[in-house]
Amino acid sequence: MSSPLFTPRFLIMFGYSFTVFVSLFQLLPAAPYRVLDMGGSTFAAGLFLGCLTFSSALSAPFTGPLCDRLGHRPVLIVVSLVLTALTASYAVISDYHVLLGVVVVHGTIWSALLSASGAYMTATIPPSRRAEGLSYWGLSSVLSIGVAPALGFWVYRHGWTMLCLELAALNLTMAIIAWFLPDDRPEHEAHHHPPAAGMSQPLESGVEWRVLILTLGLALISFGYGGITSFSALFADDLGITPRSLFLTVMAGTIMLGRLTIGRTLDRIGHRKVLLRCLLIPPVGLLLLAFATNRTIFILAAAVFGAGFGLMHPSFTAYVMSHVRPNRRGAAFGAILAAFDTGIGMGSSVLGWVIHASSYRVAFAGAAALALLSVPYFLVAEKRLGYREVTPGHDR
Repeated sequence: MSSPLFTPRFLIMFGYSFTVFVSLFQLLPAAPYRVLDMGGSTFAAGLFLGCLTFSSALSAPFTGPLCDRLGHRPVLIVVSLVLTALTASYAVISDYHVLLGVVVVHGTIWSALLSASGAYMTATIPPSRRAEGLSYWGLSSVLSIGVAPALGFWVYRHGWTMLCLELAALNLTMAIIAWFLPDDRPEHEAHHHPPAAGMSQPLESGVEWRVLILTLGLALISFGYGGITSFSALFADDLGITPRSLFLTVMAGTIMLGRLTIGRTLDRIGHRKVLLRCLLIPPVGLLLLAFATNRTIFILAAAVFGAGFGLMHPSFTAYVMSHVRPNRRGAAFGAILAAFDTGIGMGSSVLGWVIHASSYRVAFAGAAALALLSVPYFLVAEKRLGYREVTPGHDR
């Protein structure tokens, strides 16, 4: 019999993550409109997500190991409270330059949250069902993408202040949920082997460079994802397609369908095998988006992109987690987040400039071309770094 997956600890963590992403995906699509209302350009609007993800990417290699040392549950509680204060502060900011400055702090806190939650959930899921469990856990973000943008735009109709206060309330709810999580520090310490007397252990508190370098291949795809997150609603407006959140909603539905139907087989098929096939699909979705002229092609582009993107992340994460020690999971998630968010931040910022200087079509076509490089990069990096497929259910 397979090990149980849907334990109370798993379900509480799922609820925490769902609340996290409902808050975030209400903020991200609405923030560009707020920046434009304050007199910023399209480029400045893209910088909101860019600043958040760049600061998250730069800090994640360091906040990840810190989470391993402090304990993942205490970190989740503290960062939720800090995010409550930050989202509330957005309500009183009237200069978009200041807004972009505050979101840099937001990104740093966000990196600690994702590193801690990823490491905590990995310890919760049985190793033999890791990709399956990560797929189901990832539905917390997918479900939020399906409902949060539309909810955020509805609240935004009642004013930016109302939206910020609602987000602050959600972040406070996150802290309450995290309080009820079992403490993972005794389990974490059981896997930690201190160095012999007189010996230092510098690598244990440092960056997981091998994971970081390997994940840069996925950053080539997250570049396009950053552009989609920031500008798919504005592109829908430009095409006269309603609702403006349609792309994100369809993408979320496709991701959910893939994870519910195929996600449970990822461990049996093999993480690497699934990953290589999934990397080929998002570029096609981005290319379709670049040539979209009507609602049908727009929807098809969202479905195709979501089909590859949805299974790419859990298969890659499970593949990487089989190569790191349990007491380094936070550091590994920090490295994944650093590379992945670098791509998102670059995509949001660069594609915002391209859209401002040229058009949406040129921006998304360029993102598709870049995403095509993900497979050759991964294959070369994997070989150079000495990675190999590990039988699902076995950790390093």
